[in-house]
Amino acid sequence: MSRKKTERQINLVICLLATRRFLTAREIRATVAGYTSSAGTSAEDDAAFKRMFERDKKELRDSGIPIETGNADIWSGDEGYRISRSAYELPAIELRADEAAVLGLAARAWRDAALGGMSANALLKLRAAGVPVDSETAPGVTPVVGTDEPAFLAVWRALRDRRPVSFAYRKPGAEATRRHVEPWGVVNRNGHWYMAGYDRDRQARRVFRLGRIRGDVTVLGNGPTVVVPEGVDVRSVVTGYHSEPEEVARLRVRVDAAHELRRKALRIVPGSRGPEEPWWDYVEYPYGDLAALVESVAGFGDRVVLEHPASARTALMSHLSGAATQAPDADTAVPAGNAEPVEQEGQERRADSAEQLRRLLMLVPYALSHDVGVSEVATHFGLSQEQVLKDLSLLWMCGLPGYTPGDLIDVDLDAARSTGEIIIANADTLASPLKLTVDEAASVIVGVELLGELPGVADSEALNRLRAKLRSAAGAGEPAAETADRERAVDRLVDSVRVRVDLSEEVRTVQRKCDEALRNGWAVHLRYLSGYVDEVTERDVDPMGLVAQDGHMFLEGWCRLRGNVRLFRLDRVLRLAVLPTSSVVPAGARRRDLTDGVLQLSTGDARVTLDLAPSARWVTEEYVCSDVQELDSGWWRATLRTPVPEWVRRLALLLGPRCRVVAPAELAERVGEDARRALAGYSAHYDEGTDATG
Repeated sequence: MSRKKTERQINLVICLLATRRFLTAREIRATVAGYTSSAGTSAEDDAAFKRMFERDKKELRDSGIPIETGNADIWSGDEGYRISRSAYELPAIELRADEAAVLGLAARAWRDAALGGMSANALLKLRAAGVPVDSETAPGVTPVVGTDEPAFLAVWRALRDRRPVSFAYRKPGAEATRRHVEPWGVVNRNGHWYMAGYDRDRQARRVFRLGRIRGDVTVLGNGPTVVVPEGVDVRSVVTGYHSEPEEVARLRVRVDAAHELRRKALRIVPGSRGPEEPWWDYVEYPYGDLAALVESVAGFGDRVVLEHPASARTALMSHLSGAATQAPDADTAVPAGNAEPVEQEGQERRADSAEQLRRLLMLVPYALSHDVGVSEVATHFGLSQEQVLKDLSLLWMCGLPGYTPGDLIDVDLDAARSTGEIIIANADTLASPLKLTVDEAASVIVGVELLGELPGVADSEALNRLRAKLRSAAGAGEPAAETADRERAVDRLVDSVRVRVDLSEEVRTVQRKCDEALRNGWAVHLRYLSGYVDEVTERDVDPMGLVAQDGHMFLEGWCRLRGNVRLFRLDRVLRLAVLPTSSVVPAGARRRDLTDGVLQLSTGDARVTLDLAPSARWVTEEYVCSDVQELDSGWWRATLRTPVPEWVRRLALLLGPRCRVVAPAELAERVGEDARRALAGYSAHYDEGTDATG
């Protein structure tokens, strides 16, 4: 964005805040610096000013600046503009210590996610107003919510404005089709966002996973607003979206293998325990989808045999046959690592102009109310010191119409450059921070709601008090009707965005033991199922904290087995015992920065390149890929980085004919060997089409 545009918009804000009456567009054009240069009299000059002024008004309103309209002249009836201070300024908010702690935790939830900017803006406004925000205290539980789906922000805006949406939606294994939906809300379950609403094309309620939306989401501006049917609970709609298993498969499973299948089993019966034969157990496994059953079993290779039903066994053998030959098509083969990254469809770039404008309007009240220098402001706003100096030099050119030395904001640039001291005067018009927008208030309150999902995180009274104060801060100071409308808008948006932390009673028991160990400073012993490989290990861990990330709870601590900080997902803890010894975390150990998610990549990770059929493109949505490229055949080439290549062998077996390992070559050979070994076990014991009843 040009420097002149920033100056013009700030000058417009100052002018409209300083006036008590409505100013006409003609008066604004003649007095506000930035418009005066276009004050010619030709029709072309008039049209250029009108376009510029309309864009500026829209951008200011989008940034939460409440530009009012009214009659500027009772005789002519000309429309005028002003900014009411009561609607602009953030009201005084007093927080107790427990409320400040909750607010600091809630703000961390959206860190570096799609709503991270909104939440950060809210905190900056609150801090500029002198509101204490305890964000430095190390919490017992760190909540983190990801919003990686490109469609999320558009759906958020549609929910805020109660507008229908249109988008292309791709079900697994099917082509994308156009859908027209009245959204009721979104729910995060197990790290994925789902939208519930009324599908106009199907004339029925439907649930859509946002990660399967292709391209841009169009928010439809015409027609009536969306009304959520009375009594509809969006969380319940999404929860009931997945059908319950209706059938039971009989599996033969090697002892100490397929632990994920065992945990979902209805019954496990010990099998043969011969001295020379592998030991097996018989597992009754519930399923609702044949294809999903086949993939779940295939991922374990020859360690699991699907005995019943015969139709599923036949499908599994066909699936493994597709994985038995691992080689990319000659027509699509390219050197591994040469794929170019593809920009995610619908991905929005943050508007630099709006971001800079909001930052400048927060910088002045923050600097005026705090004894801070250039380095502190840079750290507070996440900027370089050079950028802070540029911002200060821009403010030096802004002020009240007239723009004499007594009208301009006085900034001591020499002091800022030489000693880092910030001295601002004659800036009373911008001394108060801007009120929270509906988006900003809602983003923080949703973070507060997430804390309410976590047992033992914060006192419920503190949560309730903070909710009420934030809702009030979004609407206070305006006329009663407008205040009520804004508070209702915040309430609707908060009620439409839910983050579920679905913990079974077993996991909650583990979490309570972790809480106990953290409070008392004790170490714990874990029997833990690795998420990468089908392996159970015994570990002693010195707890450092709990993390709620994407619908899962993790214990973060110093793992004595690995000699490093590790995250342990609580639903993979098979057994936890609190040890009667003190926890001793090494002095240099630090909690992880989770801004990029729980999965932490390193330079030592193996690079694996896969070719994926269109129906397997979900892999690029579920896992971190460094490169993604569409091939001429319609398949996709993706490069993953992983510390455990063994995990990719399981993934390739799960995908079967829908995946080819391109590189490294030895991994492709091992996947083929795994598939052929599993097939050999079926060929030796079963005739195709027969069932196993023994």
